[in-house]
Amino acid sequence: MRPYAFLAAILLTVAPLVPAQRTGDPLTPEEINQLRDAAVEPEQRLKLYVEFCRTRLLALEQMRSDPKTTDRAQKTHAQLEEFLAIYDELNDNIDNFVGRNDDLRKALKPVIEGDTEFQAKLRAVRDSANASPEEAKQYEFVLSNSIETVDSSADDHRQLLAEQEEAYKHKKKSK
Repeated sequence: MRPYAFLAAILLTVAPLVPAQRTGDPLTPEEINQLRDAAVEPEQRLKLYVEFCRTRLLALEQMRSDPKTTDRAQKTHAQLEEFLAIYDELNDNIDNFVGRNDDLRKALKPVIEGDTEFQAKLRAVRDSANASPEEAKQYEFVLSNSIETVDSSADDHRQLLAEQEEAYKHKKKSK
């Protein structure tokens, strides 16, 4: 009887955590295939991630402006989580390419442009006049997290581009 009691205790401890985990991939199978095809090309791969982030924010804008939308707060929360998961993947990919000492000068330019666009769109969601305080509370945390992540990443991306341009300028001089 003791093993069953032990197993039950473990299940009761772990069961509440399972729904809290993110289910599914935020990317569609087509997007995954596109990324697979661009696995070793920083410029192509990072452009894809920027486009996927852009698509998620556009879908968010459309959903929020549609007067027929039900459960807008919940859908806003879910779409912001999806955007943030893809944006985090973008940052992970940049880190991987930096670790491989890839030249990211050209690849970072569309990322930086995307950062500026994403910052504006996320702030527009935050400043939206058509959201009640009760509704905004339901996605406030993920929205502020998204804004902070994009803001700090935008600074990191600009700094990385400046570092890479400086490094490659010195490489050209030494040749």
